[in-house]
Amino acid sequence: MKKFNSTNKIEENKDNNDELESLKEVGMMQISTMPNDIQYLTIIGEIEGHIVAPPQKKATKYEHLIPLLISAVEDPKIKGIFIILNTIGGDVEAGLALAEMITSIDKPKVSLVLGGGHSVGVPLAIATDYSYIVPSASMTIHPIRTTGLVISGPQTFRYFEKMQQRIINFIVRTSNIDRKVLMELMYATDEIANDVGTILIGQEAVDYGLIDEVGGFSDALKKLRSLMV
Repeated sequence: MKKFNSTNKIEENKDNNDELESLKEVGMMQISTMPNDIQYLTIIGEIEGHIVAPPQKKATKYEHLIPLLISAVEDPKIKGIFIILNTIGGDVEAGLALAEMITSIDKPKVSLVLGGGHSVGVPLAIATDYSYIVPSASMTIHPIRTTGLVISGPQTFRYFEKMQQRIINFIVRTSNIDRKVLMELMYATDEIANDVGTILIGQEAVDYGLIDEVGGFSDALKKLRSLMV
């Protein structure tokens, strides 16, 4: 007769609960067969910053990603960082903080835009050493905007203007796009209904110097492996 081990069962249930909690909070699960020399990070949905996103929205919390990035830097077994994006954007300051954190890490980093890298997702996509975009993915470039009540209009405008310059400077610093071209794309009026900006799809993002190359997961992984040597 097979002996039932209640201790093993409890441990198994605990591991399953930990994995489900990890999936719920960070959007990732620990998979035993995954190589342990690369830290995989996903940035999906809305980037949640200082204000909690509504519960019906899929969101990536920046306070969860920063500890993962720190852990990747401190862990000697981690030789590279692979970032996968499909984000609509979100909190500008939180997104820019994450982008600066990523670009300051001295380990090899590669990003892949799968569905979209919109708004503040643009700086996140180009914060790595090399960036990829799949042919069908899109990226939206537009100025900062807000909704709702604005108090002290001129002061708020100047704050937004400074924030806009921070984003523009970061994009120009970490990609090959020309500042003048970036400004033209950002303030284009014939691309998006009821808004200004430009949508770039796949190869267009590469042609403008925003993304390094069109490719998929295997291409990005191969590139990261080459940088890790």
